Amino acid sequence: MAVTYMTEEGLKKLKEELQFLETVERPRIIAAIAEAREKGDLSENAEYDAAKEAQGALETKIALLKSRLMDARVLNTADLGTDEVKLLTKVRVRQKNTGMEKTFQLVTEGEANIAEGKISISTPIAKGLLGKKVGDVAQIQVPVGLLEFEILEISL
Repeated sequence: MAVTYMTEEGLKKLKEELQFLETVERPRIIAAIAEAREKGDLSENAEYDAAKEAQGALETKIALLKSRLMDARVLNTADLGTDEVKLLTKVRVRQKNTGMEKTFQLVTEGEANIAEGKISISTPIAKGLLGKKVGDVAQIQVPVGLLEFEILEISL
């Protein structure tokens, strides 16, 4: 698996999610399997089948999170500059055709949260903003058409 870059906050969230799955969800599913077993014939027990399927999905997710943790590398924001848009920078932009201003923070896929203004580095908008400097205009093709953003400010 490839190295995953993330912030200290992102690493903390990943660890918390893994702990929740291992300490809360896993015991809940194990209890559901035990309860379904008590009901008798397992060959025609839909509750047992559903619980075993949920267990398989949970264990897959746990394994994936553990793998991501092993491959995680924390980026130190103190090492980043604000001369151009890059991973972990916040960029304030003005949409040219509407004049609307927005602020985005470019983050890894696992940390993206549009409600917080955090967009994944792999999105078309983030890709179009990468490498731009204050005063540049980014022309970005998105599903609804071509958007133009003027870079107003870059910060951490």
